[in-house]
Amino acid sequence: MERALFDRRMCEEIFPRLGGLRNPIGHHKPCRVMSINRTPRVSLVSLGREHEATFQNLIQLYTHDFSEFWADTARGDVQANGRFADYLLSDFWERPGSSANLILIGSTIAGFFLVNDSSHISEGVGANVAEFFVLRKFRGQGVGKSAARAMFNLWPGSWEVAVASRNQAAKKFWKKVIEFSPEARDVQEIDTQTERWTGPVFRFEWLAG
Repeated sequence: MERALFDRRMCEEIFPRLGGLRNPIGHHKPCRVMSINRTPRVSLVSLGREHEATFQNLIQLYTHDFSEFWADTARGDVQANGRFADYLLSDFWERPGSSANLILIGSTIAGFFLVNDSSHISEGVGANVAEFFVLRKFRGQGVGKSAARAMFNLWPGSWEVAVASRNQAAKKFWKKVIEFSPEARDVQEIDTQTERWTGPVFRFEWLAG
């Protein structure tokens, strides 16, 4: 209802003030308000070890967000210097099938993701989402969905996405992205309870675009 009133006001009050929109002979066509896709344009960039400091800085924010799921454990405490422990990133530059990537909107960093080929359920997989993070400023705008789909498009084939059991928001996000993408086939949601992982694991085939 509010959108309809806004559109009507655009037609009746705002557009007539803009002379360039008037028909030159004084006859006016019915006013039409164009629907605009407001999802920011997302791009991905893979970076090398020389950019490790950038990833470590972003991982501080990521760990802070994630630490709420460690409330009753020894994990997630900051060190004496006020920082969380650095994340071991070397494998993402040394192991084949691994990659460290930034999510950009224009030239602005909106997040990051890490990819490897390690399965959480001891089955072979082409690619695995090791970590995925979007800055709070850019959430709720379709950035995460666009970045996730672009990520899957980079490595068509078998994928695995593991979600911590307490992270219900992440489970909802990945379930929606995967199940509503026509490129995702043979989707499985596997409830995993092992020493290595506790939580749902999504496995699927991503078809090349």
